[in-house]
Parts: sequence; C-alpha cells; structure tokens
Amino acid sequence: MEAIALAAPVDPRALHLLLARFNQRRLRPSLPCASWREELREEAMLRELEGDFVESERSAVAERARTAPSDPDAFVRWFEDLRESGPGQGDPLFPWLKASASLADMRWFLDQEVAGEAGFDDLVALAQVKMPVRAKLELARNYWDEMGRGSERAMHGPLLGNLARVLDVDGDPARVVWEANALANLLVALAANRRYAYHAIGALGAIEMTAPGRVAQVDEGLARLGIPAGARRYFSLHAVVDLRHSASWNAEVIQPLVVAEPRAARAIAEGALLRLRAGARCYARYRERFGL
Repeated sequence: MEAIALAAPVDPRALHLLLARFNQRRLRPSLPCASWREELREEAMLRELEGDFVESERSAVAERARTAPSDPDAFVRWFEDLRESGPGQGDPLFPWLKASASLADMRWFLDQEVAGEAGFDDLVALAQVKMPVRAKLELARNYWDEMGRGSERAMHGPLLGNLARVLDVDGDPARVVWEANALANLLVALAANRRYAYHAIGALGAIEMTAPGRVAQVDEGLARLGIPAGARRYFSLHAVVDLRHSASWNAEVIQPLVVAEPRAARAIAEGALLRLRAGARCYARYRERFGL
C-alpha cells in the first residue's frame, strides 16, 4: 500500500489534502502486505490528526448543540428547525447557480461538489453498524434506495459520476479548495469512528433534510445551461427522494435513538451542526470564487 508523507500540516489545505489521501487509501479494498505494522503506526498518526480536526470542529458548534432538548419529540422539532435556521440555509449561492452561473462556473462548482461527496451509501453502511433494530432497518431502506434498489443504472453514486463525466470534472482533491476536502473528511471521520456514531447519524440526517432545496436549484441551473435530463438525474432525483428519506430518518432513526439514549441528542445535534457548518464554509468560499 502506498505510504503517505507525514509532514506536519501547517495550513488547512495541507491538512485536508493529507486526510483526503488517507481516506482514499483506508477505504479502498486492498490486500495484505509485509509492511502492515508500519502502516498501522502511520494510520495512528493520521487518525490523531483526524481526531484533532473533528474536536476543533465540535468546539465551534458546542454552544448551539447544548440548546438541543433531550426529550425525543422536542428534539426532533429542534432538529427539523435546522432546515430553516441551520448554518448555510438559504445561502444566496444557489439562486445564483440556478439563474446566472455560466457553464464554466457550474463546472467549477461541481468539481468541488464531487470532491466533497464522500459516498452517501458507504457512509450509511458504516453508520448503521450495531445500531438498534428500528434505526438499523430504516438505515437499510435508505441504503437500498442509494443502491438503486438493486439496479446498477439507478445507483445514486454512479448517477453523480455520469454527470461528472458529461461535464469533464473529477473532484481531484489536489485541485479543489480545501473546504471541499474538509467536508468529505468530516463525513468520513464521523462515520468511520464509532465514538462519533451518533454524530454521523446527525450529519447524514441533516444532509437528507436540507439537500432538496439546494439540489433543485442546481438542477434548474443545469437545465438552463442545456445539460440533458439524463445527465442531471442525480440532482433531479435528490430534489424529490430526500424529502421522503428525511421524514423517515427523523421518525425511524433519530427519535427512537434519543428515546433509547437521551445523551445521544447532544451528539446528534453536534453532528448535524458540524455538517451544516462545513457546508456553509464551502458556500462562502464558492461565493468568494464567483465574486458574489
């Protein structure tokens, strides 16, 4: 397995490029090798960097997360309010993409989005490990939808890949802004470390809940630029299906988890805020790039 140079990161770009390469390596199927002990030592160092990153992000949302109630029904209402009041909601980037972005602008934007897409199907698969039965079943239904219900042509990940090919973008971590890499690194960190299991549930639930309005505007912008409906299917599909996913996620995953473990409410709240804050950071950087 290819080694990763462990120079101490001195800026966010260096850190998140390092972690992006680490995540590509650790999630990729591999084979045993003689250097596995060295790789474990290297992985321990990288996971410590990852943990420092997540803990720094947690400190930024801790105050707001403390306002989340531990009563299950009240918590779901608090969580659902993030659709309107959460970081990055109603960002002016998306009306601009819908109405004014050029094809070059849209290609640049989608390059960042592909880099920040950590693979929702794999994240759900990681998050569901050893979860209680009711939550696990809903996560399984969500995963099955992401997998196109058994049809390769309907799998959500390849639909995004098809659009990327049409627009000739690949989300290369070495080329995109660090904020896009940080978003993907955050999601992988939450899903791949069981100490953040409830945080992952909050982060993924926030994606399902807040994505429809954004992706619908991106889809309209792509249509305005003449991108065929088949190529746009990833966005047109998520503008609709995530509404159903969100309602089921909140009722069948979040609410029962807080019933079973009231302390999970704080972690789920932090996870949602972490994801929304990371998205808002991306949108601000993209607007800066576009002069908005």
